[in-house]
Amino acid sequence: MGMERENFKSRLGFILIAAGCAIGLGNVWRFPYIAGQYGGAAFVLPYLGFLLFLGLPILMAELALGRGGRSGIARAFDNLEKPGTKWHWAKFPLISANYILMAFYSVVTGWMLYYFYKMVTDNNFLKGTPDQIAGGFGEMLSNPALMIFWMTVAIVLGLGVVSLGLQKGVEGVTKKMMICLLVIMVLLAIRAVTLPGSTAGLQFYLLPSFERLTQSGKGVGEAIFAAFAHAFFTLSIGIGSMAIFGSYIGKKHSLVKEAASVCILDTVVALVAGIIIIPSCFAFNQSPGQGPGLIFVTLSNVFSMMPAGRFCGAAFFLFMSFAALSTLIAVFENLVSFWMDLKGYSRKKVAFWNILVVFMLSIPCALGFNVLAGFEPFGPGSCVLDLEDFIVSNTMLPAGGMFMAIFCSSRYGWGQEKFFAEINSGKGYKIPNNAFFRIYFKWILPVLVSILLIQGYLSKFAPELCEKIFG
Repeated sequence: MGMERENFKSRLGFILIAAGCAIGLGNVWRFPYIAGQYGGAAFVLPYLGFLLFLGLPILMAELALGRGGRSGIARAFDNLEKPGTKWHWAKFPLISANYILMAFYSVVTGWMLYYFYKMVTDNNFLKGTPDQIAGGFGEMLSNPALMIFWMTVAIVLGLGVVSLGLQKGVEGVTKKMMICLLVIMVLLAIRAVTLPGSTAGLQFYLLPSFERLTQSGKGVGEAIFAAFAHAFFTLSIGIGSMAIFGSYIGKKHSLVKEAASVCILDTVVALVAGIIIIPSCFAFNQSPGQGPGLIFVTLSNVFSMMPAGRFCGAAFFLFMSFAALSTLIAVFENLVSFWMDLKGYSRKKVAFWNILVVFMLSIPCALGFNVLAGFEPFGPGSCVLDLEDFIVSNTMLPAGGMFMAIFCSSRYGWGQEKFFAEINSGKGYKIPNNAFFRIYFKWILPVLVSILLIQGYLSKFAPELCEKIFG
């Protein structure tokens, strides 16, 4: 319990790892297909606005919680709350959300690893008709042994890296992986924009057109709420997976500066992912608004028609695997450090037990597309993954983010004076401790997030009422 707290070796290490936690499938899998569905730039502009006004302040609050409390969520509330208060009880629902997130994230990371493996080893993987290539995704989902095997590879890889320690494992591996990811992205983006016919895709993606939004069949209100939600989810904030990295950094730089650096890198990756995917779809007459299968079905067809397609496909799914693994490693670090901080257990022991726990928790999601396909929690076509994603994305992330914002600003919690002192401590940008920012953090931010929470539930369970209220 009295162990010396680990620290990052370098500031670049912190920024790349915190960004790696944020840069995950939300950026490179979800962002491009949602942008495609909501008319390209008509979605991208409000998304950037919400990232600045909603995502960034909550990221600051979560990093401050970790740095001020010198712990992840296991001890941060205990160390900062006023004596006799019960804020620290939140640690248990928050850590459970991390476990639920890993229960489906490890499965989807397995998909990326499998597709990379197939691109490298199978000469015939891209040689079928478009329908056969699309069918390959369905065949993978329907094979329980294959799903469990690649899910296990993802879990062992992620927790294996975490077991090596913060500097040697998490920082050393993630830093190299993130630099490779950024290099592969630049090469793929250059390839995408130089394809014949890609200009129309760039215009769709970068030039706002509300006419295009109305043609997409989605309302302006729906597009704005989709942007609102995605800005929040893309940063992985609200369940403590960022607080742990706050606990590992010193006070040399202000948290405003650190949060802004993470936010900028996260946003650049999401935008470049769109530049890789959307112009490629236009170049080969594929729809960018196809939904979750976009990168597996549509892009596999794009690679099959592209010169050196298998090489580009392998590079793309290696990049996807790095993006997914960077989040997996970051959240596993949060799980492992939680039990180290709470109980004083050794890192290797906690990592080993978590391999078993996360493996057991991930099985329902892996089987949800085959053996458990009859379980449809939200009606026909839904599966275990949809239920787990809804619990985390539509419930725990916004509720946790709102809780952290209230804790940091409430005089019954940490208190605004101490919170502002923490985020402004160090060199770099500062947020003025004036009436506007105090009101914004204390009232406006929780209200905005509670609207997101209500809208998420209404759109799922009472779509007609949601349409009436939000347009």
